[in-house]
Amino acid sequence: MPEGLKLDAPRVEDGAAIWRIARDSKVLDLNSSYSYLLWCRDFAATSVVARGADGEPVGFVTGYIRPERPETLVVWQVAVDESQRGRGLAGALLDGLTSRTAHDKGVRRVETTVTPDNTPSNRLFASYAERHGASVDREVLFDAGLFPEEGHEPEVLYRIGPLARTASPS
Repeated sequence: MPEGLKLDAPRVEDGAAIWRIARDSKVLDLNSSYSYLLWCRDFAATSVVARGADGEPVGFVTGYIRPERPETLVVWQVAVDESQRGRGLAGALLDGLTSRTAHDKGVRRVETTVTPDNTPSNRLFASYAERHGASVDREVLFDAGLFPEEGHEPEVLYRIGPLARTASPS
């Protein structure tokens, strides 16, 4: 974990900051601000924020347990504030979240989708799988033609797992 930052579960009052970080990433599909508030309320146990010295979020991972596969954490979005990029924060957020959900919820696998042009996310999840001794299977989940807006890339599903057992979060 980068010095001066702390991992924490998101709170409803973090929703606006998380929305701004997602918006400012200029890479993520931006959801409504309302959806980030709901996410912080309903999926805090499967999401994480990194807080700076002032307690404000500077990065986040949102996720949920896949109903049909209760050992699978679906990572919805990962974003880091521009001021914190290049410090390994996204990887630390993923590691912290999966350690917690493995301990608390029995998570053994991670799924996410990434567009082919999102090089940082492709690298993030490949290095995550390597750190956790897990295999990665990739396949197109949603072809570009399924999206109503013009020019949306396909979403490639990453199936990562099984994860090596990790220590309980401290």
